Amino acid sequence: MKTILIIEDDPSIQRGLHDALTEEHFSVLSASDGEKGYQTAKRESISLIILDLMLPSKNGKEICRDLRNDGVQTPILMLTSKKQELDKVLGLEIGADDYMTKPFSILELIARVKALLRRQSEIHSAINETQFGDVYVDFAKQEATRGKKKLKLSAKEFQLLKYFVEREGKVISRDALLDDVWGYDVTPTTRTVDNYILSLRKKIEPVPSKPKHLLTIHTAGYKFVK
Repeated sequence: MKTILIIEDDPSIQRGLHDALTEEHFSVLSASDGEKGYQTAKRESISLIILDLMLPSKNGKEICRDLRNDGVQTPILMLTSKKQELDKVLGLEIGADDYMTKPFSILELIARVKALLRRQSEIHSAINETQFGDVYVDFAKQEATRGKKKLKLSAKEFQLLKYFVEREGKVISRDALLDDVWGYDVTPTTRTVDNYILSLRKKIEPVPSKPKHLLTIHTAGYKFVK
């Protein structure tokens, strides 16, 4: 199930979006404060962010800019008012993927959300190879090397690594990994995730005890950086 984060301080708009997205079978998180929304976007596994421009403590432009600077590539749909035309343009320049002007049609917003998610899915599915440090991985062929040495990764390790590569810079919780990589119908534990991470590090990290690419984020999960 894909998760949508709504960062919006108007209770009626937030409630309406929450109800409409829930009816479309999305999982929905909400924040009324800009800083709290920003931290949630960095901490949780989010599929798309609906971001209001004017917010207390941290405005939408700042959130969008900082998330992109943090390496978070989650699609962002920005909400603006008609009098904020220049802000809309700036929002797109600093990394927003789309915008809608208030008042807006819920049906149109849902359509745009689905279009952005489809686009993101197409981008993810197109990642068939990657290189970081002296490691080269061909996901399509299930082959990996470090320098001139061939790495022996299991099918699940390839799947797990691809999941991280597609979400480079984003903190992924253990629960999200269990849901998205192992699936709901199996019964691994968060310890399973930790064991796979340790195994991957032994294969892709120059010094597994001091990882440079597959990082532990204390109390939150893991993050991949090239």
